Amino acid sequence: MKINTEINPIDLASKLQNLWSYSGAKLKNMTSSLEGAIGSPVVTVNGKYEPRSWTDWTQGFQFGSELLQYNATGDEYFLKLAIENIKTKMTSHVSHFGVHDHGFNNLSTYGNLLRLLNEGKVSNDKGLKDYCVLALQLSASVQAQRWTSLPEGGYLYSFNGPHSLFVDTIRTIRIMVAGHLLGHHSSGENDIKINLLKRAYQHALATAKYSVYYGEGRDIYDEWGRTAHEAIFNTNDGNFRSASTQQGYSGFSTWTRGLSWAMLGFAEQLEFIQSQDDLPEFEELGGKKYLEEVFFKAAKATCDFYIENTALDGIPYWDTGAPGLSNFRNWKEVNSNPYNEYEPIDSSAAAIGAQGLLRLGNYLKNENSSEANKYWSAGLTAANTLLDKPYLSNDLHHQGLILHSIYHQPNGWDYKPENSNIPYGEACMWGDYHARELAHYLNEVIKGDSYYTFFKDIRTK
Repeated sequence: MKINTEINPIDLASKLQNLWSYSGAKLKNMTSSLEGAIGSPVVTVNGKYEPRSWTDWTQGFQFGSELLQYNATGDEYFLKLAIENIKTKMTSHVSHFGVHDHGFNNLSTYGNLLRLLNEGKVSNDKGLKDYCVLALQLSASVQAQRWTSLPEGGYLYSFNGPHSLFVDTIRTIRIMVAGHLLGHHSSGENDIKINLLKRAYQHALATAKYSVYYGEGRDIYDEWGRTAHEAIFNTNDGNFRSASTQQGYSGFSTWTRGLSWAMLGFAEQLEFIQSQDDLPEFEELGGKKYLEEVFFKAAKATCDFYIENTALDGIPYWDTGAPGLSNFRNWKEVNSNPYNEYEPIDSSAAAIGAQGLLRLGNYLKNENSSEANKYWSAGLTAANTLLDKPYLSNDLHHQGLILHSIYHQPNGWDYKPENSNIPYGEACMWGDYHARELAHYLNEVIKGDSYYTFFKDIRTK
């Protein structure tokens, strides 16, 4: 990746304006075509979002996008649509014990709505505010129950079962931090009280140890900053057994969307720790300094790996070990090419990863580190590419906002155009949402009167 150190957020202002213009029309198009459909929109097929009822982990991104659209434009249509959808369709996600995705679904919806209420961007409605708080508290408690204990802590296990730690989940722990900030705890057998912040950070410590590699010789594929999608444990004794994957090429290569989840998840938790005093929960886990060191090592390593293992313009291919990459050995030295013959791009990884780079840069800026500009500029470089052709779609007949994303390459779940060897030209709900979230983040930076975090305006006022 070639980092443009001259670019500034204000340089992206016109591209951000374009994004919100296209975004509104695409949301209306999607809403109309999905009326009466069962399941959540996941990916586009030939330009149209298709619903699937497989964990429904993308429903919150759909309605969260409506809230971000309202936030950016002030168009009441999207606020009313989002509130109606949240009230009628999100309750089951709050009480869903079968997934590790609560931070995706419920912070995107109830969390964004509560933020807008607390910021005064939605008329003060105590009933609506209390409704959001209760939903977030319950969601955090339900998420915390999905727990596998290890001798030194534990982790929130994936939908594969108690043996499985997914790297993705590092970003869903936000829901438990939010629940803690809202004064809640979870309860277990014999009325044992479970501290939500402590459990979230026990999970983060396990992810940093088992899902992120640091070039320290764990195996012959150990490289600074690479990630494994899945860590497998023996649940009888808590021992780590192997690296694995569900959506990547192998457990010994790096699925780039999982990498991006780690980049963003650790960076935003660093920002949270930086904003807090040395809390009792921090002390129980080794202290604020220790947690910052562990999280910073993981964030820096993954961001470094992204920079070193993505195309020149900051957009990655779907897996750094994808076998077809051997057919064009200079793929890191040229701009990304979603129309190549060998391996697909995953633009959704860039939408997530760009924000991770920016947040790490911001954290380091507040630490007065000389490295801050490297990551800040890298995030802006990736965002600058993502917010333009061929990634940002200006075709209002196509419901996707960010093109050339991948859902599940090994299973062949992505639409492949006729006469193409690879999927391209389609969008996904999480990629579109995170592009909108990235745009919201940059809008706030440009305005200069706020800095968007998941925790800043979560408490009721």
